Amino acid sequence: MLGLKLPTDPRWVNIVEKNIEDILTDHAYCEQKAASTAISLIVSFPEYTELVQEMTELVNEEMSHFKMVHNKILERGWTLGRDRKDDYVIELLKFFPKGGSRTTQLVHRLLYAALIEARSCERFRLLSQELKDKKLANFYRKLMISEAGHFTMFLNFARQYGDREEVDKKWKQLLEYEASIMKNLGNKETIHG
Repeated sequence: MLGLKLPTDPRWVNIVEKNIEDILTDHAYCEQKAASTAISLIVSFPEYTELVQEMTELVNEEMSHFKMVHNKILERGWTLGRDRKDDYVIELLKFFPKGGSRTTQLVHRLLYAALIEARSCERFRLLSQELKDKKLANFYRKLMISEAGHFTMFLNFARQYGDREEVDKKWKQLLEYEASIMKNLGNKETIHG
């Protein structure tokens, strides 16, 4: 369903198990950044009413996820750590050329968001299946379902606002590119890296 070309190595979960605090901190910031992305789309493309309405809902949902992850951190007696650069996102952004029409910029941002949600969904599925902490595994199962919905929403908006054939071609290229960068990732205590 997600179309990812390179699945996460299941050994990534071993890194997670040894670094739960770091993963939860990184995850919290991922949720905050997802909310920021939705706000940015509203600010940049206010004329797309349906998009604005969906992004408004998404901001609320992502911030509720942030709160849920933050609560997991607090339950463990920790505090939210500092945000760190996201190598995955940095590399992913290199795929998209600068400039282009507003529609092209919108489609690129939607595809970028769709792919991040797809990879998050895939990682959350892995965590839900492999984590020894069953309470945390169940937490990630619930979030996995949400991420799948976000992935579909972003991809559908890209297809709605862009030329379907061009969007699907760009999506396939993006998936191939993402697989190439994933070969060098998956060895850190981060959600995407």
